[in-house]
Amino acid sequence: MVNIQDFSFAYRRKPIFRGLNLHLEPGHIYGLLGQNGTGKSTLLRSLAGFLFPKGGRIDVLGFEPRRRQPAFLQQVFLLPEEFHLPAIPISRWVRHLAGFYPRFSQEQFHRNITGFDIPLEGSMQEMSYGQQKKLLISFALAVNASLLLMDEPTNGLDILSKSQFRKVIAGSLDERQCILISTHQVKDLENLIDRILVIEEGRILFDQGMDTISQKLTFTLSFDPEQTAQALYSESSLKGNALVLPNTYGEDSRPDLEMLYKAVILESEKINRVFKP
Repeated sequence: MVNIQDFSFAYRRKPIFRGLNLHLEPGHIYGLLGQNGTGKSTLLRSLAGFLFPKGGRIDVLGFEPRRRQPAFLQQVFLLPEEFHLPAIPISRWVRHLAGFYPRFSQEQFHRNITGFDIPLEGSMQEMSYGQQKKLLISFALAVNASLLLMDEPTNGLDILSKSQFRKVIAGSLDERQCILISTHQVKDLENLIDRILVIEEGRILFDQGMDTISQKLTFTLSFDPEQTAQALYSESSLKGNALVLPNTYGEDSRPDLEMLYKAVILESEKINRVFKP
């Protein structure tokens, strides 16, 4: 599906990636986590063909994204964090765009906007930012792209809309598709994504599936000093010390993505050592 080999990119004199390697498979929802300026949006835009590698190679569905061939553009969709919608009705906007995507489903689009409670009347520019975001999400999912790239999709959504977003995404993926979601809102994706990618200083710091994370790590609260001392990562809270521990006894522990992300950033060697064969 996606193969990145020795990828390098820089903005003028500011290097972002140096020798990045990454492989993505269909049938998965990947969560791309990282701090501001680490290259998450740059990576998405490079996969979509908006930015060109300074070195290395990107292969998406057998295409080189920078060439932006029609057969490639029909199968890839990028939902950007920042966007501008024209002052036209939704129906006209959809009519103009849908023809570029052979697998676009009008039925699925209407099901999505109904779920998000989006009004069809009036100009798109008269809609709130949150409504515009939900409209774009509805369209992006109805495209049924082989590779769907989403940059901070839950920004601007209220709590109920975030819940609906998870439902819509979960019901949309099939084995032919790959979804890559860049986000800071890790809590919004805990029950959705099945593989975590953490990016830091232009490199992949962590790349593991949720099932493997559950097998290898335990996330718990404890006041026990001995248990705290054994933790790979810990932080204090009013309910006790929040801990990330090796899953020594094979317990069933639900991953806490926020804790995991902080642990990977601050204690990457300790965390990655647990996952070594």
